[in-house]
Amino acid sequence: MDAKELLQKVRKIEIKTRGLSQNIFAGEYHTAFKGRGVIFSEVREYQPGDDIRDIDWNVTARHNKPFVKVYEEERELTMMLLIDVSGSSDFGAVGDEKKEVIAEIAATLAFSSIQNNDKVGVIFFSDRIEKFIPPKKGKKHILLIIREIIDMKPESRGTNIDVALKFMTNALKKRCTAFLLSDFIDNHDYFSSMSIANRKHDLAAIQVYDKRDARLPDVGLVRVRDMETGADRWLDTSSAKVRKAFDKAWYERQQKLSSTVGKCGVDLASVTTDEDYVKALLALFRNRAGTRR
Repeated sequence: MDAKELLQKVRKIEIKTRGLSQNIFAGEYHTAFKGRGVIFSEVREYQPGDDIRDIDWNVTARHNKPFVKVYEEERELTMMLLIDVSGSSDFGAVGDEKKEVIAEIAATLAFSSIQNNDKVGVIFFSDRIEKFIPPKKGKKHILLIIREIIDMKPESRGTNIDVALKFMTNALKKRCTAFLLSDFIDNHDYFSSMSIANRKHDLAAIQVYDKRDARLPDVGLVRVRDMETGADRWLDTSSAKVRKAFDKAWYERQQKLSSTVGKCGVDLASVTTDEDYVKALLALFRNRAGTRR
C-alpha cells in the first residue's frame, strides 16, 4: 500500500468513526467506564453501610477502631487497545476482512475516548508483541494509531492472547480501561492472565469473526488454508460428518471463550464481519453502565 492509498484509507475511517463517536457514542463510553479509574484520596472512620472491603486494616489497628479508604474518580483515564494482528485477521469470506472491522471498532473506541480527554494506547499482538504505542492524548495521536492499524505488517502469524495480557499487566502500572479485539482463534490458555489483567485494569473483550469461521457451506470439495500456519488441506464440504465436526469445533471454542470471560468477570461483545458493529458496541456500553449503577 503506497502513502497516498494509506492516507485515503485513514481519512475514510476517520470520517466514519469520528462521526459515530460524536453522534452515537457521545456520553455512552464515559457513562459505561466513568468511575473505573479511581485513586486513593484519604481515610475516614467507618460508617454503617460502608463496604468492608474498603477497610484500611493498618490504620484500624493503630486506632483500635475501623477506618475505610476513600477514593475519588480520576479526571484523566487511559484506554488501551489490545489488537490481534495474527494471520486469521486477514480472513474475509462474508463481508469485510476481520482486520478491517477491527480497525473501525478500534478507531471508534479511540475517538470516543478522546471526547473525554482520555489517553489512548495500543498493543498489537500475534503470538508475540508486535508493537506497543504508549498512551497519549489528541487527534494527531489517534490518526497515528489508525495508520498503524491499517498498515501493520506483523512478523508472526500465530495468536497468543496470554502474551498480550501479560504484557499489558506488566507494562501499565496505572489502572486503565482496556479493550481486547480478536477473533479469539487461539489454542493457548489465557484464563489466568485475563483474570489478573481484569483485577488490575477494567477489561472488556470484543470478538470479531467471519460466518465461515462458524459454519461450512455445502460447496463440495474445496482446498482451505490455515491463515496462521499456512498449511493447506482439502475438505469435502458435501459430507455431513465433516460439516458437523466443523460446527462442533466452533461450538467448543465459543464455549471456552464464554466460560473464560464469565469466570474472569470480563464483558464480551461478539460481532460478525457482515453486520453493523454499532449495535454490539452500544449494547456493551449500556450493559456495563446498567450493571454498575
